[in-house]
Amino acid sequence: MRILLASSEVYPYSKTGGLADMVGALAKTLGRAGHQVGIVTPLYSGIRARFPQIEPLQMPLDLALGGQRVKGELWSLEPSQGVTVYFVDQPGFYERADLYQDQQGVDYPDNAARFTFFAKAAARLARHLPCRPEVLHLHDWQAAPAAALLHHEKQSAGQGNGPPICLTIHNLAYQGLFPASNFGLTNLPPEYFTPATMEFYGKMNCLKGAIVFADVITTVSPRYAREITTEESGCGLDGLLRQRNSALFGILNGVDYEEWDPGGDPFLKYPFSAADLSGKSANKLALQEEFTLPVDAAIPLFGNIGRLAEQKGIDILIPALAEKLSAGFQFVLIGSGSPVFQKACEDLARRFPSQVSVRFGFDEGLSHRIEAGSDFFLMPSRFEPCGLNQMYGLRYATIPIVRTTGGLDDTVIDVREDAINANGIKFEDYSAAALAKGIEKALALYRAPQSFHQFRMNAMAADFSWERTVADYVKVYQRAAR
Repeated sequence: MRILLASSEVYPYSKTGGLADMVGALAKTLGRAGHQVGIVTPLYSGIRARFPQIEPLQMPLDLALGGQRVKGELWSLEPSQGVTVYFVDQPGFYERADLYQDQQGVDYPDNAARFTFFAKAAARLARHLPCRPEVLHLHDWQAAPAAALLHHEKQSAGQGNGPPICLTIHNLAYQGLFPASNFGLTNLPPEYFTPATMEFYGKMNCLKGAIVFADVITTVSPRYAREITTEESGCGLDGLLRQRNSALFGILNGVDYEEWDPGGDPFLKYPFSAADLSGKSANKLALQEEFTLPVDAAIPLFGNIGRLAEQKGIDILIPALAEKLSAGFQFVLIGSGSPVFQKACEDLARRFPSQVSVRFGFDEGLSHRIEAGSDFFLMPSRFEPCGLNQMYGLRYATIPIVRTTGGLDDTVIDVREDAINANGIKFEDYSAAALAKGIEKALALYRAPQSFHQFRMNAMAADFSWERTVADYVKVYQRAAR
């Protein structure tokens, strides 16, 4: 098939989280399977310098954005078999230090304009590429306006040549909500700003429009697909999602095992495998040293990577750690997000300087080393559409401690579910007390070497390869294209 993916971030060109990993791996695996894949994504600051082989595409952009016209350019790159990346170049929108927020963690005030322009560029490519895509696959709210734009063009006389649309909801909590005044940026007629389309309690809702107009909708895990049709997890869109339930599919994200391979990871000093875990022990000692903690293989080491936000469970993680650190384990973290949670992490590290060490920001290499060097990975999310870090941890023989929600429940096996194949620890209540009990179970497992080793073997045997996931996406694409 000919498939065009539209995403505001794509690894290795840009990344703030799992969205970038997912789109990069999906495209690469689709291409390897013989499909013709395009990716459209913004040309952010630094990409051209890091990938000097990108070439200009003779397809200038001159797009209406409300009452003005905004010009841009397109660049292309062919990074792997069957894959072409199309970069949307608009320096005023994308030449910034970060993708979505300023240095204080505040959303850029012109994000509505930045990503409406991006969505319009994606819609333009979907209709005018020499090899017309058979499916346009939109990812999250930033690309979502393309669905309404193409629907309107299909309804307009003589312009009905856009491809069917697949929308993937990576996180329903982020919907692209903006004041109603921003709707004019779309240049769509008023009937697209009603409660049945893109209007949401007086605001413009980018994601809602795509849910309405997409031919098929996917989420990144089966459980999350069920959860978002409930009032508790539907973020105000559960009624609409129930209406579209026959077109809604949950497809579990995969892991790019070329990027996440403990036997050949360039970010690790010591490779290891299920047959020989000695390298894992050496990586643990190196990680303790990197975080300036006491270097001691006997001390249990817990890790965490991710956004410092309530969704990720930081509000229960800090008190649970404060309660249980007297048991003598260590904890390392790299993350970014809320200044309030960042300060809470810093305070915890000051209280327990020989047990807790934290870093802020994003560091791909350090993320790999935390996955490899930790004994346990803490992921106490309030909700988690899929989650990738728990799957990375499994590959690196790092036992995940997770809450039973979304993709965490779909990927981790607790001993209560299957004593033979257990590879992690689950807890249900969203509370510091429930997480603290999970930590207690982890420490008891650590003190039982034979059981701990079996958990590690089970973890490394888990298979979340993209080949299986891609087969599910192709079925959905074919359904959309019928």
